[in-house]
Amino acid sequence: MIWLFMMEKGLFSAARVWWMFRVFGHDRVWVLDGGLPRWRASGYDVESSASSDAILKASAATEAIEKVYKGQTVGPLTFQTKFQPHLVWNIDQVKKNIEDKTHQHIDARSKPRFDGTVQEPRKGIRSGHVPGSKCIPFAQLLDSSQTLLPADELKKRFEQEGISLESPAVTSCGTGVTACILALGLHRLRKSDVAVYDGSWTEWGAQSNTPVDTL
Repeated sequence: MIWLFMMEKGLFSAARVWWMFRVFGHDRVWVLDGGLPRWRASGYDVESSASSDAILKASAATEAIEKVYKGQTVGPLTFQTKFQPHLVWNIDQVKKNIEDKTHQHIDARSKPRFDGTVQEPRKGIRSGHVPGSKCIPFAQLLDSSQTLLPADELKKRFEQEGISLESPAVTSCGTGVTACILALGLHRLRKSDVAVYDGSWTEWGAQSNTPVDTL
């Protein structure tokens, strides 16, 4: 089965869904570059209502989820998963990487947030960044139409920040969403093994015992 994702505001959440499907073992997953805005701008057809088949499938999925939560048995599964743990990192792995430096850590937040010169948008979250990490704001991988830059420009952008395509990498952001845009950009450069720190800065900055660097 082939999965294609597009969102109302371009890449954003679509990149996150792309990454989540890959975490669960689905490689035949694509993101419509530029999302629904580019689709519309290109003059392609859109419709405002879901097909009856899509509605039935959504209802069946909702019913199955409710049964699982209640401990009831669901029908035969057609969605098979195979967890890919190397694509998702937790806080302990990030802590260990500060010392071991096995992975390049790339932060997708804005430079002021990374430098700690502005307050975080969420209460109780410290400002700054994970020691040793580098900043490539996700917006710098997109053009004015919110589509990914061409491969040669993406490569140049990563190289400007000292990121090697030959070395392992992990990405993060504020909540684990735009970090997936960095992972998608690297995927376009044929680097498909990029991990995402799912807790990202919301988790890291909320802890009292995690090291934080600022400008």
